[in-house]
Amino acid sequence: MADKGVVLVTGGSGYIGGWCVITLLQQGYTVRATIRDLGRAEEVKRSIESVVDPQGRLTFHAANLTSDAGWDEAAKGVDYVLHVASPLGVPEPKDPDELITPAREGAMRVIRAAIKAGAKRVVMTSSVAATSRPLTEPDGESDETVWTNGDDVHEGAYARSKTLAEKAAWDVIGREGNGTTLAVVNPALVLGPVFGPDYSDSVQVIERLLKGRIPGLPHLGFCVVDVRDVADLHLRAMTTPEAGGERFIAAGEWAWMAEIASMLRARLPERVSKIPTAKAPDLMIRMAALVDHDLKTVVPSLGRKRTFSSAKAERMLGWKARPIEETLTDCAHSLIDRGLA
Repeated sequence: MADKGVVLVTGGSGYIGGWCVITLLQQGYTVRATIRDLGRAEEVKRSIESVVDPQGRLTFHAANLTSDAGWDEAAKGVDYVLHVASPLGVPEPKDPDELITPAREGAMRVIRAAIKAGAKRVVMTSSVAATSRPLTEPDGESDETVWTNGDDVHEGAYARSKTLAEKAAWDVIGREGNGTTLAVVNPALVLGPVFGPDYSDSVQVIERLLKGRIPGLPHLGFCVVDVRDVADLHLRAMTTPEAGGERFIAAGEWAWMAEIASMLRARLPERVSKIPTAKAPDLMIRMAALVDHDLKTVVPSLGRKRTFSSAKAERMLGWKARPIEETLTDCAHSLIDRGLA
């Protein structure tokens, strides 16, 4: 297979970052992946090799969002950069700046390293948390023209970090781009198969259902998107000329927690006894949130149906989300097969 070029993927040990690495290798690219600790390189490589043979086209570089060290070296000579790394948003920190500062400053570091290296394009992973209308507005659908108010202290720290980091990225490209372009991918709730233990907080929804760790199903729902489709959208945004300067929402079907549990029960009969059927009343969740800081963050979303449109990605890039049933089933089987659920 002819080498298509060199791509730097930040956060290569993570869930989305790892699938971006896998997809790039499958399509013939040479990949440099950043991780915070090079001592984990062999472990991460083995996880990736369980899906694809890198054939000598994968290397690891140490770099951290909170430090300048390592970024210029990692980016030197690359054709593209996928900036996927971001601070984790669970549990919700008491000080929002614990998420906001590294997310925003890390994005600026990565983009400046890409510009210095002469990369053609940076594709940054943001979130639909950065494309959300205020909860004070009626339920409805958002597209890429919608921006979350990152300065609103009533917004969660994760949503603010994603919004402010993305805005900082657009500002740096606008001022300093010098031929390097930027595209942004805004995924909804990312599920799908895991390739190792470093799966995202979102996958814990499925893990806890499979283990019976959720005694009752809260009246919460999500737009779900498959991690493989998110990686695919990153590559489409990376190589399509018209994608430069654009945001792209990656979102599939909406499902309530009760519907997700029902789909899992139908496809995993061996886990039927553990996957809950009872619904947790809103009042119970609100009462529990008085003492559980993590639950407090979901209370405003109880019973709300806020959806996100991927029409732009479908129209401009030919992208399509796979059926939610496939995503949920593959996610569950991979957790079980790897002894993680």
